Amino acid sequence: MRPAGAYAGAMGWWERSDRWRERHVWHLDAAGTAVFALVGLAGTLVLSVAASVDGPLWAVAVVVPLAWRRTRPVASVVGVYTVGLLHTVLGSPLLWPADMAVLVALYSVTVYGPRWAHRTAVAGGIVGSFLLGVALYLTTGAADLGAMIIVGVFASTACVAVWASGLAKRARRETLLALRDRAERLEVERDQQARIATSAERARIAREMHDIVAHSLSVVVAQADGGRYAAQADPDAAGRALGTIAETGRAALADMRRLLGVLRTADETGADGDGGTAELVPQPAAQDIERLVDSMRASGMTVSLVRMGTPRPLPPGAGLTAYRICQESLTNVLKHAGPDPSVTVLVQWSPTALTVEVTDDGRGAAATGDGAGQGLTGMRERAAMFGGTVTAGPRAGGGFRVRARLPLPSSA
Repeated sequence: MRPAGAYAGAMGWWERSDRWRERHVWHLDAAGTAVFALVGLAGTLVLSVAASVDGPLWAVAVVVPLAWRRTRPVASVVGVYTVGLLHTVLGSPLLWPADMAVLVALYSVTVYGPRWAHRTAVAGGIVGSFLLGVALYLTTGAADLGAMIIVGVFASTACVAVWASGLAKRARRETLLALRDRAERLEVERDQQARIATSAERARIAREMHDIVAHSLSVVVAQADGGRYAAQADPDAAGRALGTIAETGRAALADMRRLLGVLRTADETGADGDGGTAELVPQPAAQDIERLVDSMRASGMTVSLVRMGTPRPLPPGAGLTAYRICQESLTNVLKHAGPDPSVTVLVQWSPTALTVEVTDDGRGAAATGDGAGQGLTGMRERAAMFGGTVTAGPRAGGGFRVRARLPLPSSA
């Protein structure tokens, strides 16, 4: 059995030869025309020299336009038909085998030319066939009218047969071109879809990385600053701050492992960096907001959680979106609201939507940032994926409010 590489090599050779033929169409046709002209010239010299002295010139002239039969099929068939008509009318009715160029030109324009051209060519071929019969009848002086009709019918039948063969070849060629064009378009669409999917996945991972890193580092920095100032006056508070830092770091490390696990191959996901099996845990959801609030309380933030309505199942990813919006809002409070803000987290379930609202009494409009954050943009992008909205801005009485609304599917 031939190995697969041999088939690949053969296919590569065929494709290379096909591309070479496409690049040198005119040269190949010109070479074939030269050979055909020599054959037609020899045949005319042997068979028709007695009938016409200028027969060899007509034989060469009727064959020469075939050099453009594929590059300019309409001009080629016009040239062949014109020369054939002239030598038939001017006293050399039949130049065998040079007159086979008429059938070759008809086939070429049927395969490579426009529809009107090959339809006109076959009609002209049929008319020319009966004209050939009349010319032979007048030239030879034969008294048999039936022979003239037989010649016309035979030649026209040959034209129709060649035309039908050309139509079959044309249909196959158009099918192959359509399949090739479709394959190229599908390849382009596949590459575009791959790029779109890659961009979407990069954006998703960037959002997740931002939420995990920004939240965790904000808690770590706040606890480290508080622990440093409380270390001398209250060593126990400093110890609690260090414990919160360790717990936050471990949670962030677990989230990072889970997030980066999707980038590994099947062979790489079997073990974590420490040589053990990586733990598979579900992504956070809306019901984990309470745990998030508890962790922020443990870090020293004054947070109240208000729940309204009856929780309902959410579409895949919607719960994670609600959790991340709440997490990002609390992180922004920790970074920008100032010292000891009071925060209220509202989770409201209505028949048509889930509303998550985070308000604080911190600096509000007076808060400043470095201008490099993408938190609010990320929250809006997350909510937009599920048809939701996010509004954020300073409160009238001071502080800041972030309100996210995610539509819920019907109970059915």
